[in-house]
Amino acid sequence: MTSAVVPDRIALRAATDEDHAFLVGLYATTRDDLALLPPDQRDALMSMQYRAQDLQCRQANPDARYDVVEVAGRPIGRLYVDERTEDLHIIDISLLPERRGAGIGTELIRAVQDEAAASGRGVSLHVALGNPAAALYLRLGFRPVEDLGVYRRLEWSAT
Repeated sequence: MTSAVVPDRIALRAATDEDHAFLVGLYATTRDDLALLPPDQRDALMSMQYRAQDLQCRQANPDARYDVVEVAGRPIGRLYVDERTEDLHIIDISLLPERRGAGIGTELIRAVQDEAAASGRGVSLHVALGNPAAALYLRLGFRPVEDLGVYRRLEWSAT
């Protein structure tokens, strides 16, 4: 499995056990619904939910790339991509709040699109209904193909 070629200022590296605290913290930035809990309860719940999500993801996608996104050697996000026969499936892309809206997500997605196009495949992903990132995916040429309850499947093709 190869990694997408990303711009020089952005690096991808395989996530390791040493990234656990960062990844739990990153996950927490996506869970505003739990912000009102007392900090000790919130932290315990975040860690437990992250572990469950990560285990389920790795079991469902055992051959995927689980990368940490870095800028200047500092972790700022994650990009999980499953390289399948028919397409590259973006399982998850997440950036720290202070790094969102700066074009990094666009660069990461374009790198996955370039990798897919070079191998004659498309790109797919699921996005939660109401997620503001859906507008980015549509701008990058993804099209809705299926509604799945609270998620929508989007696909991109180079042709």
